[in-house]
This record gives sequence, C-alpha cells and structure tokens, in this order.
Amino acid sequence: MQAVTGEAQRAELHKTIWRIANDLRGSVDGWDFKSYVLGMLFYRFISENLTTYINKLETDAGQQGFDYAQLSDEDAEFGRAETVVEKGFFILPSELFVNVRRRAATDENLNETLQRVFKNIEGSAVGTESEDDLKGLFDDLDVNSAKLGNSVANRNEKLVKLLNAIGDLPLGNFADNSIDVFGDAYEYLMQMYASQAGKSGGEYYTPQEVSELLARITLIGKTKVRKVYDPAAGSGSLLLQFAKVLGKENVLQGFYGQEINLTTYNLARINMFLHDVNYEKFNLALGDTLLEPQHGDEEPFDAIVSNPPYSTKWAGDANPLLISDPRFSPAGVLAPKSAADLAFTMHMLSWLATDGTAAIVEFPGVLYRGGAEQKIRKYLIENNYVDTVIQLPPDLFFGTTIATCIIVLKKSKRDNSVLFIDASALCTRVGNKNRMQPEHVNRILSTYAMRQQETHFSKLVHAEDLAANGFNLSISSYVEKEDTSEVVDIAQLNAKIAGIVARQAELRTQIDAIVAELEGI
Repeated sequence: MQAVTGEAQRAELHKTIWRIANDLRGSVDGWDFKSYVLGMLFYRFISENLTTYINKLETDAGQQGFDYAQLSDEDAEFGRAETVVEKGFFILPSELFVNVRRRAATDENLNETLQRVFKNIEGSAVGTESEDDLKGLFDDLDVNSAKLGNSVANRNEKLVKLLNAIGDLPLGNFADNSIDVFGDAYEYLMQMYASQAGKSGGEYYTPQEVSELLARITLIGKTKVRKVYDPAAGSGSLLLQFAKVLGKENVLQGFYGQEINLTTYNLARINMFLHDVNYEKFNLALGDTLLEPQHGDEEPFDAIVSNPPYSTKWAGDANPLLISDPRFSPAGVLAPKSAADLAFTMHMLSWLATDGTAAIVEFPGVLYRGGAEQKIRKYLIENNYVDTVIQLPPDLFFGTTIATCIIVLKKSKRDNSVLFIDASALCTRVGNKNRMQPEHVNRILSTYAMRQQETHFSKLVHAEDLAANGFNLSISSYVEKEDTSEVVDIAQLNAKIAGIVARQAELRTQIDAIVAELEGI
C-alpha cells in the first residue's frame, strides 16, 4: 500500500474516516463512540509499530523476509523483555491487530478475545518504567458495553465491522515513513468529534492553528528546548505542536502535562503513542494541577503552553494552605473561588524557566475584572512578567463563541512594556466556525517577534501607563479600532441637500400649476 501523501489524499482519507465513524456508531452518541474508533486506531498503530520495529531488527541481523506477524507466540516470548525496555510494551503475534482481525468474523468470543488482548498489552508493562504510561489505556474501549448492542452477538458484529473499517483505512506503512498519518487521523477525528459534541468536546481540544500559534510564540529564536509543559493537557494536541514545529528529537528531555479528566488523560497518552513519541519521552499525569501538581520535581520548563478551563471553580481561599503555596503566595492573594484562570497563570509562571516563555489562552474577563484578579495582574505587571497580550478572533473554539486572548509571560524581558496585539479580525469563516489561516498566524508572530507598533493593530504600553489605568490588560483599552465608517464631506452633502430642496420647490410649483389648470376646466 502506498503512503498517504498530499492534501488531496489526506482530505479523501479524512472523509473516509468520518464516514466510517458515523456509519459504525449507529445509535451511540458520537462523543461516546470516539473511544471505540480512537482506541481501535491505537490498537492497530501499536501492532504495526511493534511489528515494523522487530522486523527491522531481524532483517538487519540477516533474516531476510522475516515477518513477526507469522511467528509463533512461543518463539516470540524470547524477545519480550528486550522489546518492553525499548518500546514500553509487548504484543504476542497471535494478539496483533492483523491476526485478531483475520479471525474476528469466526470468533464467537471476539469480545473476550479483545478484552484479553488489551489486558495483556497493558500487563506487559507491569513492573517496568513504562507501566504508568500503559496503565488503563484501553479502559474506555469497553467491548462488553451495552452501547454496542443488547447481546454478545450484536456487540461482536459491531466489533468485527470496527476492526475491518480501521484495518482498511489507507494509512500507509511504517517502512514508507508514513507513521505521522496515524497521528493526523487521530487529530482529524478529535477535531470532528469536538465540533459535533460542542461544549462537551471542545474543552478537550484546541484548534490546530491556535495550538501552532502558542507553540511558535514560545519558540521564537529557538531550534530546540529541554522540556515542554501543559498543566491542563486535554488530549495533548498543544504539547504535540512542539514535535511538529521543532521535530520531536529537538524536545530533548520530553513532553510533560497533567489532566484532571480520566478519559481525556487516556486520549492524551494515546495521542503521544500515535505520534510516535516513545514512552520515555513523555510524562503525563492524572489529577488536579492546582491542588495536586504532579511535576514539581521536573520544573522549571523552557516552554509552557496551555488552554486551561475558562472560569472554572476551585478551592481558592476556602483552603487556608493555598495562600502559603509558593506558586500562589507571591501575589499575596488567591484567584477567586469562582474563576481559577489566574491560579493556572500563577502556577505556570512559578514553573517557568528563567529564560523560558509561557503562552496561555485566557478568558477575556481576567484582563479587566477587579478584586483579587486585579491584584494578581498588579503583581504580574509590577514584576515585569507580562510580555504580550493578543486578542484572538471570536468563535474559534468548539463549544464557545467568545473572543479569547493569549497572555505571554517571560521572566527575562527586554523592556518594561507590554505589547498589545489586536488580531480579532484575522480569520476567515469556514463552515460554522472562524479559522485563522497561516498568513494570520504569521502576521501575529512577526509583530510579536519584532515588538512592532502598527496603528489599529499593535501597541507597546509602558508599565507605568498600565498602572495608571488600574492594571487593565484589555487590548481595546490600548489599541484603537479602525473607523471603517464612510467619510462624509459635509460641504458636498449640504450642496446636495440644497439641490434636492430646490428641485422639490420646482416640482411643487409645477404641481400647483397643473392643479390650477385642472380646476379652471
């Protein structure tokens, strides 16, 4: 099978994937069914990834024509330990996707077979360094769920169709260096599911162009970084932008993130594997970042990107310990219990390297609201941590139409001013959402990198002026909107009106003459 290349082929592949996903799900809600489609895609990926890895080892050792998928389970066991060390998991030949699929239609216990296979894959990592990276990855792919059918036979029929559909997808093969197509397929599915699910799905997925913008902001002037971090990792799409922009080999010490939602945490780990990021290069944790941060031993981070939940509730000052937490205490006040936005911001600032950059999507209210949030902004501005504030267009994100913004933080700035960029008009309408095109992203990045001022688009504002304005960071307070209304020449307009009045008088005289003539008849 030829590798999938080119935009036309990619678009065709995407159409096929979405059609299959919709045809298969039947009465199952799309957002729920995504676990089956993505889980089976993951199963196929790791099977082919492992097969290609072992085949290459044997071929390089002189075993021409070797095919791991044809090997007996007994013979395969000899390489288990070495394979787990290198790949993080092990799959017996009989349990590879291709072999389970081949027998699926005649396997009356297919649901039990798949359950055993998934358990064995996860079990292969128990007691090794990759155990936490594999644990629970297949939990959301429940082959015994009533969602798939009311009887075992019905469920197995659906599972056979799912195996065949995923197996028939033209994803290329690893020998053709087309492994990125698996990741591309995953991202497309996540985007489509998020779009269809609305708010429930959008919170897990950041549009690709926004993800790229955030990553590239933190990478200006850099060709490699040590560690990258997202404290609200979602499905991992933001972190993986660093692999796309730099190449994963140039993220030297790996990808770090934390996610509070179990299902989304599993999706993020699957996403890493599907983008061929090996287990030793990522460290994703499950839990509440604000209350139980999991990567304190790994900070500081060179680049931090995040799209944390907007105005979510948190413990705040109801927990007396938090005001003493070194992440929050420097500001002297905690973010309000009703809006944790700036708590995430303070957390990221605390874990940012001295020469690092953080780019954070923020709810617009945090830029101008008073109370505790104003005091936190005062701390950020007076200590010269706020580098840039960027207004994004409205209706970019799934599940909300609000115009969000990006706050860029640095601990080592070149000046004592904040750059404001109004990019609210940089978008095109695609379907029912706005999308930022490459030229839009590049214009923002160019202005950001050069710290350029441009009328109606960007402005540098000194910290003293921000203080005088109550530490307000709202872009509209500093970047004047262009007046697009038509310019009217008053003298010309008056002359035109005078002409109309004269013409009306002339017509009235003519009408009066006609009426008088008619009355005299």
